[in-house]
Amino acid sequence: MSASPAAATAAPSSPHVMTTYGRLPIAMSHGQGCYVWDTAGRRYLDALAGVAVNTVGHNHPVLVAGLQDQVSKLIHTSNYYHIPLQEELAKLLVERSGMENAFFCSTGLEANEAALKLARKFGHDKGISNPQIVVYEKAFHGRSIATLSATGNPKVQAGFGPLVEGFIRVPINDIEAIKAATANNPHVVAVFFEAIQGEGGVNPMQLDYLRQLRALCDERDWLMMIDEVQCGMGRTGKWFAHQWAGIKPDVMPLAKGLGSGVPVGAVVAGPKAAHIFGPGNHGSTFGGNPLAMRAGVETIRIMEQEGLLANAATVGQHLRDSLAKGLAAELASGAVKEIRGQGLMLGIELNKPCGALMQRAADAGLLLSVTADSVVRLVPPLILTVAQADELVSIVVPLIQTFLKENA
Repeated sequence: MSASPAAATAAPSSPHVMTTYGRLPIAMSHGQGCYVWDTAGRRYLDALAGVAVNTVGHNHPVLVAGLQDQVSKLIHTSNYYHIPLQEELAKLLVERSGMENAFFCSTGLEANEAALKLARKFGHDKGISNPQIVVYEKAFHGRSIATLSATGNPKVQAGFGPLVEGFIRVPINDIEAIKAATANNPHVVAVFFEAIQGEGGVNPMQLDYLRQLRALCDERDWLMMIDEVQCGMGRTGKWFAHQWAGIKPDVMPLAKGLGSGVPVGAVVAGPKAAHIFGPGNHGSTFGGNPLAMRAGVETIRIMEQEGLLANAATVGQHLRDSLAKGLAAELASGAVKEIRGQGLMLGIELNKPCGALMQRAADAGLLLSVTADSVVRLVPPLILTVAQADELVSIVVPLIQTFLKENA
């Protein structure tokens, strides 16, 4: 059954929880596959997946059994000791990325903080006392002071100054702009970016630009650091979105989909960055704990056993084509500016702010988000079927069309 506007009366905000989120008045009870149910018993097709987190959907029997088994053994020990599952997950990530080693933490923000520290130490080790990092317009890397400073969104930065220095900001997909911004600057040590910007509006880096950037980093001895927190872990149809360009980064932060809902982050390093950190340079109390590592190991195993990379590519292309067909008139008129992204990471940009569509979609039985004010973001579980993609289109296309007519 679908949700109805009556759902808007459910789940009031708690006075005991800080009001840091603009929540919809819905509370979820349980899930199965690509569907979740709220506490009033209404069912929703989940096209948000906890913001690109629930890789294998909800209540996957293999994942659940693995986590239950791990909980009965060890949840947490400490990085004072060897953690075999940590070594196992690191090996799986290294094999799939072609990189060298990994550090584990608990969130994407922590992974990005570690990447920034790696870049700074890389510079200091070369004798650069004031290392600078190139970042991008519309980027989002987190909400700590350092990652907020690297982020390219003045709205989320407002009220938290002074920001951390040492960042040079450039537009995406413009190799001449980065060359001009860094000309005759010996302090640059790294370039840091998302292969596909998520919170910034599902903005992909062009493949040719990625190759040009890799060559520039090699030429100037910079670290190439690719934030794959949202676009990685199979979401685009390859393990990592940058792999479509046939390149390898030097540093790659991961999180979100890596643990299918269990908090886990990682920084995977190539040869140039693999040995920058030594004992005492960085750490994380919860990072690499046995439960999170088991979640990562099981996630990768399930993805391979069920062919979820191929599924993300094929179902994602079907979804994109179906959206383009359903919204053909709106695309022609410019009311829908663009449908972009890859695999099961898609954005539909409208020509006006459309935040109201989050509630309207929920009322119609669909979970999605609106990012960058005017972009409908679709990041469903990678187990999404063609039939479910068609169901998604049958809900979201009329919602967008109605919204645009009402706000013409």
